[in-house]
Amino acid sequence: MSMLKNKVALLTGAARRIGAATARTLHTAGATVVIHYRHSAAEAEILQAELNAARPASCFLVQGDLLDISVMPTLIAQTLEQAGRLDILVNNASSFYPTPLATVTEQQFDDLIGTNLKAPLFMAQAAAPHLQASNGCMINIVDIHGMRPLQGYAAYCIAKAGLLMLTQVLARELGPNVRVNGVAPGAILWPEMTENHAMHTEILAKTALKREGNPDDIARTVLFLVRDADYITGQVIPVDGGRLLNH
Repeated sequence: MSMLKNKVALLTGAARRIGAATARTLHTAGATVVIHYRHSAAEAEILQAELNAARPASCFLVQGDLLDISVMPTLIAQTLEQAGRLDILVNNASSFYPTPLATVTEQQFDDLIGTNLKAPLFMAQAAAPHLQASNGCMINIVDIHGMRPLQGYAAYCIAKAGLLMLTQVLARELGPNVRVNGVAPGAILWPEMTENHAMHTEILAKTALKREGNPDDIARTVLFLVRDADYITGQVIPVDGGRLLNH
């Protein structure tokens, strides 16, 4: 626990699902966690109560719509005000839904690029001086479909491909003081929207391990990159059960 003691991690979109699992894992490793949410106030408050019951004053909340980049400096300022410093930024917040070429709209494109690419860029901009001061690190939650296209999800795939490149760009720009890496989930936690369910069985059949992963698989990989990977930067680790082997 000592390695992340007195370290502060800000995680976007972390009230639920993979973000919440990652917050729990970093917290268990000793970090103070700041959970950002947009609409999921009830889940965020439940998670905060759980973590603060385990260790008092070790979890704080910040709220904002990441499509509005003017909120980024405010989120960082609120993090510093509540937790005192910033060592780790996890860009986890994401939108995911199909955008077939025949029907994709500009609003859908702007939303998917905004949450998956634009928001991490401007969060990084706002956080960078503080991460540099603490010799901190940044983790971007990418997607294997930023590496290989998913039929009917053009805007999402483009956005995640951009996030992969942003991870490399930031590693160059923020080195040597800040390490920047990514994790690319495969079939980990299936999105709740019904339009995303159709390919579930087909995609699982194409993984080498023939099964779905779980959020803790991602959370443990984030922890590795944060705590145990002092000489790794600019890399994106697929956590996909071998899905990329059989695209």
